[in-house]
Amino acid sequence: MASSDVDQKFLGRLAKATRDSNPLLSASLFQILGLSVLLSRRLFRARKLRKLDTSRDTKSLALYQHILWISREGLSILELYVLPYAQDGQQGHECQVLSVKLRASFYHIFCLFHNQPPPLSPRQDNGQSRRGPTSPFTARGKLPTLREPIESITSETSFLTNPYAAGGPVGTPSPHPPAPPGLNPIPIPQPSSFILPPLNFLPLADAHFKTAQDYANVRLHGSHPLRLSVALEYAAFLWDCQHDHDGARRLSRKAIKDVYRAQESIDDAEFEDAAELVSVLGRMMKRKSWEGT
Repeated sequence: MASSDVDQKFLGRLAKATRDSNPLLSASLFQILGLSVLLSRRLFRARKLRKLDTSRDTKSLALYQHILWISREGLSILELYVLPYAQDGQQGHECQVLSVKLRASFYHIFCLFHNQPPPLSPRQDNGQSRRGPTSPFTARGKLPTLREPIESITSETSFLTNPYAAGGPVGTPSPHPPAPPGLNPIPIPQPSSFILPPLNFLPLADAHFKTAQDYANVRLHGSHPLRLSVALEYAAFLWDCQHDHDGARRLSRKAIKDVYRAQESIDDAEFEDAAELVSVLGRMMKRKSWEGT
């Protein structure tokens, strides 16, 4: 994602390398690096909140909105001050691949936390991907504790629209009182709509990931960490948002094969990054359909 360690390393390296030749590009890359550091902490905290307590809707809503705001600002800087200079080829292939990859990463965050309709809602896809057993209980007879992230954003809206839908605020069943004559119900906007419009970002994010993968496959060798980072996040996007589990496994398998076919030499730091990414891709390739990323 836009907060991965590999992306941050290349952001800092490219920002330092372009300090003299293109000060505006260098400053913009440093700004995105700072936003990426802040974003990584909040994404980690958001994942912990979902695992610890499934009732933290109000507490986690501000966290989700901050994640969306940081991602929106990072995308704005990227599209205005980085992409126009990176795509001319003068800054090198790594800058080209990283810029288009970061654009896809920001849209990936929009899909996870703000997409309409929610991409993580259960759906039927002719049996090609399954999110797990249909029973709401786990093997030990306990309710699962992992909450879908988008539900924490939409649950407050549904409660305000119809507070009696789930038995009212105290849990007692009560019929919904009819509206006064001549007064139509007022639709309440999504709590995060002041940051981003509630749209379906999935097609645009998928197109950006395909562009980033094409750039990486053409301009970088198979064992390059940045190319592996593109493949890993695209596989995570296919798994979490598109529910294309077979496609995510195929993409991970192909990325690993490209690493072993690569003949280019790399230094020790790049070898360690590549080895770690290959390990994660291997786990993605063996992941079961009901498991998450």
